Amino acid sequence: MAKRTLKVAAIQASFGPDMAGNIAKVEKLVRHAAKGGAQVILPPELFQGIYFPTRQDPKWFATAYPAREHPVVKAMQALAEKLKVVIPVSFFEKDGPRHYNSVAIADAGGEILGLYRKSHIPDGPGYQEKYYFRPGDTGFKAWRTRLGTIGAGICWDQWYPEAARAMVLEGAEILLYPSAIGSEPYDATLDTHRQWQRAMQGHAVSNAVPVVAANRIGLEENDGASQRFYGHSFIADHRGEIVADLGETEEGVAAHSFDLDEIASYRADWGFFRDRRPDLYAKSLG
Repeated sequence: MAKRTLKVAAIQASFGPDMAGNIAKVEKLVRHAAKGGAQVILPPELFQGIYFPTRQDPKWFATAYPAREHPVVKAMQALAEKLKVVIPVSFFEKDGPRHYNSVAIADAGGEILGLYRKSHIPDGPGYQEKYYFRPGDTGFKAWRTRLGTIGAGICWDQWYPEAARAMVLEGAEILLYPSAIGSEPYDATLDTHRQWQRAMQGHAVSNAVPVVAANRIGLEENDGASQRFYGHSFIADHRGEIVADLGETEEGVAAHSFDLDEIASYRADWGFFRDRRPDLYAKSLG
C-alpha cells in the first residue's frame, strides 16, 4: 500500500491596505509553495488588508463580505482549483448583521468545504477584536479534503489546548493556525514569539499531530495605532520539534512533508487518546 504523505506550507508576508495587492502577493507565494510540492498551503490571518483591530473604527465593517462573495475567498478558491492544492482562507465575514473572523476551506478541486469561525476573541491593547467579531458558532471541525484531513483554528485559538484536542478528536491529521501576532503596544520590547511557538508545540506533542502556524511581518499603521508583527512562522512535527520556520522579517514559505500513516501509528502507540478521562474532566471544566 502506498504511503499517505502530505506536504504542508506556511506563508509569511507583510500586508498593506490594498486588498488586490495583498491577494496578488499571496497568490505568488502560494504558486511558489505549490511549485515546491506543497499540497496544503496556509496564508496568515486576515491578509485582505492591514490588521485593523488595533483600534476601533466602524469604517472597517465595509470590508466584510459574505463568504462566497469575498474577494480573497474567490481568488484563493480559483487558485486552489487551478493548482490542485488546499488553501484555508482567512477573511472578514459578514453574515447578515453579524460579523466573524473566519476561515473558508478551499479544497484541491476548488470547492469550499465550509467555514470555521474564530471561537476565542481577544480584547486588549492592539487586539481589539471584540468590537468587530462575534464569537464563532461553528465549533471545532476536521475537514476531509481530497489530500488529507485538516483542522483550522485562528490566532488566539492557538493558545487553547481544548481547541487542538477537539480538532484531533474530530479526525484532524494536521492543525493549521493563520495568525496576526506581534509586539504589545504597551511594551514594544516585549517579544512573545517563543511562548507563542511553545504553546503550539505543546499541542503537537500532546495530540501527536503536526502543527502549522502562518504569521504576518512588518510595521502596520492604522490611523495612529501601530503594530509590528514578528513573523517566526513555523511547522512543528508530531513530536513538537520545529522542522521548518522563517525569521522575524523575511517573506517566504516554510514547508515540510509528513507521512500520515506513520504519524497515526505513533499517535496510537502513545495512548493519549486511549487514556483520556472525559468523565472526570466534566466535573471541573465549564
